[in-house]
Amino acid sequence: MPGGVLLLSLCQALLVSGNILLIAVSPLIGQSLAPSPWLSTLPVATQWLGLMLATLPASLIMGRLGRKRGFVIGNLIGFAGTVAAYLALLANHFAAFAVATTAIGVGIGFGQLYRFAAIELAPSGARDRAIGLVMGGGVLAAFFGPWLARFSQDAVTTPFLGSFIGLGALYLIALALLLVVPLPPLDPSTRHGKRRPLGELLAQPKLWLAVLAAMIGYGVMNLAMTATPLAMASDGHAFHHVSMTIQWHVLAMFAPSFFTGQLTQRFGATRMIALGCVLLCASALSALAPSSLAGFNVTLILLGLGWNFTFLPATGLLTECHLPAEKARVQAANEFLVFSTAAITALAAGPLIQWLGWQTLNLWLLPMAALPLILIAAQRLAFDAGRPQIKE
Repeated sequence: MPGGVLLLSLCQALLVSGNILLIAVSPLIGQSLAPSPWLSTLPVATQWLGLMLATLPASLIMGRLGRKRGFVIGNLIGFAGTVAAYLALLANHFAAFAVATTAIGVGIGFGQLYRFAAIELAPSGARDRAIGLVMGGGVLAAFFGPWLARFSQDAVTTPFLGSFIGLGALYLIALALLLVVPLPPLDPSTRHGKRRPLGELLAQPKLWLAVLAAMIGYGVMNLAMTATPLAMASDGHAFHHVSMTIQWHVLAMFAPSFFTGQLTQRFGATRMIALGCVLLCASALSALAPSSLAGFNVTLILLGLGWNFTFLPATGLLTECHLPAEKARVQAANEFLVFSTAAITALAAGPLIQWLGWQTLNLWLLPMAALPLILIAAQRLAFDAGRPQIKE
């Protein structure tokens, strides 16, 4: 595998480490600063809102300026957001903190395209392995992110202020790595090649499955994950228990990435997506048991595995749905839909956990997790009836 893919994997590790830190501290910062408990997850939601807003311009900017310049722009925006968050905490200003996490989200939105850049660096036939290797950078983040969250929580007098000093350092290190990643120059075919009409693009069954699986995988995972620190705090668990549970969750999200690509090549994206949905359903069902630290850990581990087996195969499947000149448009639309779902679920997490409680919230996630399974079954029935099927 080219060295550039390994460098992108390190960039992914830094991106996810920062994300873990934010997941662990943002709901608690929101809880302490927000004028109402219902707004406690607003800083998380605005982070996802920034990510959502970045998806369309990030893909289009990279389509015109190239991957490297796009990633550098994203990292600079993310770094500016960490500085703004630092100043907002010093001023004890909730609205300013929410605005700062929006800018951080924009930076994360650019970084979400690391996996597509890895595909462009990978040799022919190694697409799924390249995706898995880059996403596998999250394994390092699973250990480093929670440690950074715990270490930085009280590193300075103002609570959580050190967290954003650490986050700023992550962005600067990623920026240095990106400057040496040998990303390929723009391919002229991506600007001037053939483009099909929108109706022809949307007529592809596997495009619908790729987008829906990524949306559901991210949406179900993000809603439950964002609600977890609040649910655990409500049950009396200490902050280090919360960070350790998030650590197990992130490890489950990314550790399988090293072999998810091989499994996808062997069994096909559709079967892997179906397995991921089953694991998401199992996570929701496990949360119905009486709340305990072990119970939260099991639920979040299954949740992470379900995300991995839906999101990664869906990424590979999406690349089969566009021509080179359609790449930026299709990837931008996919990222917008996926991370719009993430933003909505993050915003909904605070009110829903207050209104429904942990067990009932997870019960509501069951039908959501089953939606790709229903689509797969419908497309199989269509094949049996002689209509087109998903080709893997």
